[in-house]
Amino acid sequence: MSSYQEIWSKVDKPARYVGGEYNCPTMRKEGVRFCMCMPDLYEVGMSNLGLRLLYHRINDMQSAECERCFAPALDCAALLREANLPLPSIETQTPLADFDMVGFSVQYEMLYSNVLYMLDLAHIPFWAKDRDERYPILVAGGPCAVNPEPFAEFFDIIDIGEGEDMLPEIIEVYRKHRASPNGYDKAAFLRDVARVEGVYVPALNTPEARSVVKKRFLPDFENAYYPEAQLVSNIEIVHDRAMVELYRGCANGCRFCQAGFYYRPLRYRSAQKVADICKGVIDRTGYAEISLGSLSTGDYPHLRELLHTLRPEADRRHVNLALPSLRLDTFDGEFSEGARKSSLTFAPEAGTQRLRDVINKNITDEDINRSLTLAFRQGYNSVKLYFMLGLPTETDEDLAGIVEICSRIRALYRAETGKKDVTVSVSCNALIPKPLTPFQWEAQISTQEMLRRQLLLKNALRAVKGVTFHYHDNTVSELEGIFARGDRRLAKVIEYAYRHGACFDGWTEHFKYDVWKEAIAACGIDERVYLDSQPLDKPLPWEFIDCGVTRGYLLRERERAYRNEATPSCLKGCQGCGCKCAAIGKGGGV
Repeated sequence: MSSYQEIWSKVDKPARYVGGEYNCPTMRKEGVRFCMCMPDLYEVGMSNLGLRLLYHRINDMQSAECERCFAPALDCAALLREANLPLPSIETQTPLADFDMVGFSVQYEMLYSNVLYMLDLAHIPFWAKDRDERYPILVAGGPCAVNPEPFAEFFDIIDIGEGEDMLPEIIEVYRKHRASPNGYDKAAFLRDVARVEGVYVPALNTPEARSVVKKRFLPDFENAYYPEAQLVSNIEIVHDRAMVELYRGCANGCRFCQAGFYYRPLRYRSAQKVADICKGVIDRTGYAEISLGSLSTGDYPHLRELLHTLRPEADRRHVNLALPSLRLDTFDGEFSEGARKSSLTFAPEAGTQRLRDVINKNITDEDINRSLTLAFRQGYNSVKLYFMLGLPTETDEDLAGIVEICSRIRALYRAETGKKDVTVSVSCNALIPKPLTPFQWEAQISTQEMLRRQLLLKNALRAVKGVTFHYHDNTVSELEGIFARGDRRLAKVIEYAYRHGACFDGWTEHFKYDVWKEAIAACGIDERVYLDSQPLDKPLPWEFIDCGVTRGYLLRERERAYRNEATPSCLKGCQGCGCKCAAIGKGGGV
């Protein structure tokens, strides 16, 4: 029989599986043993800040330790199956089924089949009802917990909201039940853990007998946990840098943006705290780049002071400070000083002011002109622009507006530099009406209509020199739309699709649209139930979750969208969404 070491010697990129990264803690094999899983390749999973935070958070507990596991590449999976060896953890090569608890971070809908892929390789039954005390407790969390219903019945526990405090509380409840003199009773543990704020136990909270689950969030983000001595991978990963959050939440209220509503209330870290964290990360990781992240980095009220404090140290240590998520209306030429002059990325989202008002993207043509002029003065000559197609009330005139923006950018560049070597990259993705947004009730436009709009735009952009056009696969968008607003009936679709070859659906070369269509048909599912407009007068499958933002507010925002009315940023005054953002107007300087 082959050993794990023999298998690792045969696979592509064995560093994905063997561990030993810098700052990897020593595993004591004591206390509650938790394995943190990301159902994607190592290079993707190790780039996720949430996984790093929770991994180190658990390992800093006295009563628990955490290991990791990522979805193995197909070559590795074939060798594991051939040797009849279960999928193991990275740190100690322990089979997943031998852990007390196994957690999955579910980042987007096309990872659902990979959850079953990993459970299958681990020899763990898919359905929670089929797992007794012999199996680990399965926990899910991540952005898809906004609507966990399509995958709910695979898990014992689903974390709704932020996990830095919630997950240790869950582990502590488990530890007490495991230590009970009467013996461990899984059913009793689930009844007890369901009382923890943010915890959803699907077996106890069914569509037939619902109780409200309140989203968990960290009220004191200033002092929230952040590991400075975090893992540094041995191979290049997708985002090979450290990331430090400036704040959580978003004040802008873009009506298509699920994250902007889900991560409310708005909470800042002070600039001094961010500066201290960044210096600690530089000292203890050796990363050559630190990303100062948030949903809208330019809205951080102390960004200028922070950069003035950090840049001398970063320059001295040859560390680049990256500023992702800059809005066009918050771009400041000073922010890019000292940065690598690579492409600047902005997201106007819509081609006309009318449609930007519909989606509440509070940027103007003047913002676009001002920001790009500043960027060209800084030496940039490449711009990436992101737009969405299929927005409510969108017309072909709005698509023509995208072409006009690209032409205007080239004219601005020529006027500022006297050159013509600017390149503009345009990416357009389909709007997927997401839960917890004002557009959660809207119909998703058909694949055929989306293709028509893409081809119209593609042909129009050919007339603008120096512009490249990229767009998303419509079939993937269709499935994302089905699962985004899905219910528990879709779990059997996920199982059917996986058993018939669906896996790594987020990777173009592995996506099998025909398998998913077959699964939907075989399970008797009418996909239009999820893709068409949703009733305004009935509860939606996810509305038993209290995320803070009220249903009434979302409906009012929907009405304003159809009147082409923008809503001001929360920073200009509370808009009454229900979250009570105590951080507005606060946050310390350096």
